[in-house]
Amino acid sequence: MRIGFDAKRAFFNHSGLGNYSRTLISQLCQLFPDNEYFLFTPKESKDISGFPPSNTELVSPGNIIYRQMGSVWRSGFMGRTIASKHIDIFHGLSNELPLDIKKSNAVSILTIHDLIFMRYPELYRSTDRAIYKSKFHRSCRQADRVVAISEQTKEDIIHFFNIKPEKIRVIYQGCSPLYYEKAGQDFKQRVKQKYSLPEKYILYVGTIEERKNLLQLVKAIHEYKIDVPLIVVGRPTPYHEKVIEYISQKKVSNIQFLRDVLQEDLPSIYQMAEVFVYPSSFEGFGIPILEALNSGTPVITGTGGCLQETGGPDTIYVNPQKTEEIAASINQLLDNSELRRKMIEAGYIHARGFREERTANEIMKLYKELI
Repeated sequence: MRIGFDAKRAFFNHSGLGNYSRTLISQLCQLFPDNEYFLFTPKESKDISGFPPSNTELVSPGNIIYRQMGSVWRSGFMGRTIASKHIDIFHGLSNELPLDIKKSNAVSILTIHDLIFMRYPELYRSTDRAIYKSKFHRSCRQADRVVAISEQTKEDIIHFFNIKPEKIRVIYQGCSPLYYEKAGQDFKQRVKQKYSLPEKYILYVGTIEERKNLLQLVKAIHEYKIDVPLIVVGRPTPYHEKVIEYISQKKVSNIQFLRDVLQEDLPSIYQMAEVFVYPSSFEGFGIPILEALNSGTPVITGTGGCLQETGGPDTIYVNPQKTEEIAASINQLLDNSELRRKMIEAGYIHARGFREERTANEIMKLYKELI
């Protein structure tokens, strides 16, 4: 088969959508080398170590105008380029397909990661919501099949876009293989010194935005006098200022924000944490939960969205708006080493069901069915 991918995110996004794209492309190239793989991108980035795989061909706009307006080519006119490469399967990895995909003559597949902008419209600017809704809805209608990364996302696609259930296939994603290996003690010690980490700490990893409720976690630590420091890793948004304002007003001293954390250092930061707390109200999948479970770190998370799909039966679930529940669960884990051990062992087994080889095999099975 000649398989094409919308690879822009793979080259230019260093987190969620980029990780999904790079991991899936790399696994397919490794496990099914007899196919031909084409990466469609407005331009190439050299910033991603080890990507792209050697058995791929990069495809960028040939027209000088489209080279200068790469996003226009990607969104509106890439179908013609796909047709010129005689692609059998084209996979939009990050929520959209080009407007002219039907002119490509390729079977089209679309991965939808979440519809949070529909569930929580107040968290998005009206113009952004309108653009996302138009792109995602149109792409779902155009696609021959839609891949949802969780049952929750499938339900949302049906509910908000009225897409027939039989058109949607749930194929879970995984996390980076970086989280599968235990770091050596020497490397951990270097990471600890590099980021000035304490001996014991609670960990939060994720964008610092309202629906992830970092402020509630900070309040729980302060109000219930939990004396273990909280380490926060994540990109700030305007909501970050609310958190900082509370910390300043209440003179909370045991919260540490890390900046510019390298991807290769993050697994060690997870592995050295006493507990990972992710009090999100809603997620499309919740990759940090999977990163923590693979790292052997017990998880406390919220009850919303797909979090119980990702976290499994041995994660602790709390109402993210109730600081007393968050605090009680943290103290329970800090005080009970046997509970921690059981959660770590069971969580690691659960996380193995999301390995990228399984995702790649299910995606290839879908490709073959459609061809």
